Amino acid sequence: MSASPLVIALTKGRILEETLPLFEQAGIVPAEDIKTSRKLLFDTSLTDVKLMVIRGSDVPTYVEFGSADMGVSGKDLILEYGSEGFYEPLDLKIAACRLMTAQPVNTSLPSGRLRVATKFTNIAKRYFAEQGQQIELIKLNGALELAPSMGLADVIVDIVDTGKTLKANGLEAKETIAEISSRIIVNKASMKIKHGIISDILSKLRQAVSQG
Repeated sequence: MSASPLVIALTKGRILEETLPLFEQAGIVPAEDIKTSRKLLFDTSLTDVKLMVIRGSDVPTYVEFGSADMGVSGKDLILEYGSEGFYEPLDLKIAACRLMTAQPVNTSLPSGRLRVATKFTNIAKRYFAEQGQQIELIKLNGALELAPSMGLADVIVDIVDTGKTLKANGLEAKETIAEISSRIIVNKASMKIKHGIISDILSKLRQAVSQG
């Protein structure tokens, strides 16, 4: 048994609903109902494992700095945050979607500098630089679909699931930047210090994913 409990940071919201059944198959069951409790840290069926439920955008930070040993994070957030500070050993193959560019239907983009609205500023910067396209970045945290019709941006970069929201706002998805799903990330020091228990959890989760 490890000296301090193993802490796994989970992403709250829709991803959590798809994560919990996988963890259950791996033998990690929260001691109380995560969805109704206001707590953020939970005991589990394993005495040396705790689950922490936080905002998805904070998971990479908690894992990199070792406040959580492991975490579940969307590939979009890993790409935006940068993955130098942790390992990414497993794709859980849940919450699948695409990170795409989108623009108003039946319009061609202006020549010259593009105005791009997104919350994924690092990804957008890298992507358009690779295309040799000069851009002006406009950081928005929500309601991205409004930006083109309100004259704020020419293009948006966002997560696309069904594409219905885009369609409802007169936009169409264009280029796929990345295929997104939720991944397990592991703190580098924890991988050494708590190698036994982390390897065990990873192999059980791997099995749960392959059965899913």
